[in-house]
Amino acid sequence: MCAKGISQDTYNTIKIGMCSDVHLPTMHDSEYRISTFIDSMANAKPDFIIELGDFGTPAEKYASLFDIWNSFPGEKYHVIGNHEMDGGFSRNEALAYRDMKSGHYTFNKNNFTFIVLDGNDPKSEDDRGYKQFIGASQLQWLKDTLSKAIFPVVIFSHQGLVRLPNTEKEPYGLENDSEVRGILEEHNANNSKNRVIACFNGHAHYDDAQEINDIWYITINSMAYKWMDEAYTQIRYSNEIDKEFKWIKFTAPYKEPLFTIVEISSEGYIKINGKKSEWVGPSPWELGYPESLRKYVKPEISKRDLRF
Repeated sequence: MCAKGISQDTYNTIKIGMCSDVHLPTMHDSEYRISTFIDSMANAKPDFIIELGDFGTPAEKYASLFDIWNSFPGEKYHVIGNHEMDGGFSRNEALAYRDMKSGHYTFNKNNFTFIVLDGNDPKSEDDRGYKQFIGASQLQWLKDTLSKAIFPVVIFSHQGLVRLPNTEKEPYGLENDSEVRGILEEHNANNSKNRVIACFNGHAHYDDAQEINDIWYITINSMAYKWMDEAYTQIRYSNEIDKEFKWIKFTAPYKEPLFTIVEISSEGYIKINGKKSEWVGPSPWELGYPESLRKYVKPEISKRDLRF
């Protein structure tokens, strides 16, 4: 059966190597984690790879880790996350370091249109701190880009287009998520062959997929850990590592890096390869983490066979 509204004599398929929230500066074993991903992708040979944000800052000490990413011989893409600007770096510096002209852009591959969004726009002139917003000019660009799309559309962003709960009761996702979804749904109401079929995001360090008004919204888990914050402090490795990598004790790390290959077909399916790891040290639940988040918080990317 072909995808809803997509009628073709032959089906198009694309294979994407995907990871998110690598957080190179946070973990002591980031070289192992990113190398494992790149080595795996070199063997799997996807049509392209993409990381969904919070990869690392332009600080010189992380240059060798970026070099590992850049060693992948095929096409590769970045999404700008909120932590790319840690340490006083600007968004323009983060973009330039990745040879990106803009945080939002589009490309076509295997008869699919891919749109990358940048959720780090300021909400107002005096907006400070981490951003979770897409401004008016980017929203207009999104409308214009959708209107020109000639293939089924897949969207990538760091912050989710659906807000998910967290422990601070400040949901993960764009502040104007419903406005963005409205644009996608309006486009789909007036188009069939070039409809939006799925949106992938990172940011939450959750494992989740939900369908809203015939569009899949899929959160890809972090490669490295679940952020737990100070209320759940735990030294997971050694005092020596803790001294040099001071943020790890506020996380629940995954023993092995998480990443996936996603296969999308105009026949009407999205297949997500599963990958499981285990917690380093006590699980979040042993430390009293809210049970209401158990459905999202796990050391794995779930295997999924989604239909559209």
